[in-house]
Amino acid sequence: MNIPAWVWIATIAGLLLLLAIDLVIVDRKPHEVTVGEAARWVVFYVSCAVAFGIGVWMFSSGTYAGEFFAGYITEYSLSVDNLFIFLVIMSAFSVRPMDQHKVLLVGILLALILRGVFIAVGAAVIAQFSWVFYVFGGFLVYTAYKLSRSGLGGEDEEYQENRLTRLTRRFLPVTEGYHGSRVFTKVNGKRFATPLFIVMVAIGSADVIFAVDSIPAIFGLTKEPFLVFTANAFALMGLRQLYFLLGGLLRRLHYLSVGLSVILGFIGAKMVLEALHDNSLPFLNSGQSIPVWTINIAVSLSVIIGVLALTTLASVIKARRTEPARDPEPANNQN
Repeated sequence: MNIPAWVWIATIAGLLLLLAIDLVIVDRKPHEVTVGEAARWVVFYVSCAVAFGIGVWMFSSGTYAGEFFAGYITEYSLSVDNLFIFLVIMSAFSVRPMDQHKVLLVGILLALILRGVFIAVGAAVIAQFSWVFYVFGGFLVYTAYKLSRSGLGGEDEEYQENRLTRLTRRFLPVTEGYHGSRVFTKVNGKRFATPLFIVMVAIGSADVIFAVDSIPAIFGLTKEPFLVFTANAFALMGLRQLYFLLGGLLRRLHYLSVGLSVILGFIGAKMVLEALHDNSLPFLNSGQSIPVWTINIAVSLSVIIGVLALTTLASVIKARRTEPARDPEPANNQN
């Protein structure tokens, strides 16, 4: 897939324009985002991703479009894990509901920039060393095992600041309390960052930690850096609206961790099979290709959608069964 420089520039400009429109419309007047408003934005961003995928299909091929959709769905699904830590961070810093959208917007923009660096490095490594798929595949299988055992976001999870957040506090003076919706302010003529800025750094850096498994996962579905980047961008842009839409419902997705672990394990196995098929390690089959079955993108997309649909349905059924039944209204006794 040969992507001219102007297509990269136009795509990034279009993504930034979407973020700018979101920022102007939603944050023009800081307010608490309602469920209805969040739902409309989620539909908008998903529609943009679908339109982009159709564009890939029209101007490139159905195979690349399938790779984009598989990568986008996987990244969006894995990003739900981020929402748990976002909830913990917002709670730990006591961020006002009306400021949460701005925090997520800037934090996710920072995450997108950092993910872009990850993607560039990953693409360069894969281009030079095909055997890295063995490493990525094994790592994803291990991650799938850990996720199946530990699940998503423990009930008693507490936020601990990571190294980047601590370094920010160390080198940047931060006020003790919030100053409205300001990110920076002046105190006695000296410029300070407010805790709102620290929250943005915490959100952005926390997302990059989760990208350690999601970036290898999408490279298992497509080796095209353009598709990897755009799938990540669309998933991240719609993530903050999903945060407001799901809210407290996250804890009701009981089997989501099982579904995501199956998907990660599946992609890990797919990467190992591809690594065997393209084998260049001299101690394996004398450095020759090993005739194994490889999984095409149509099968991958079907498995990903099927697993997510089944686990979501199972979660909904379990949530309905475990919800406490409402007490029947007492009958009016008329004598």
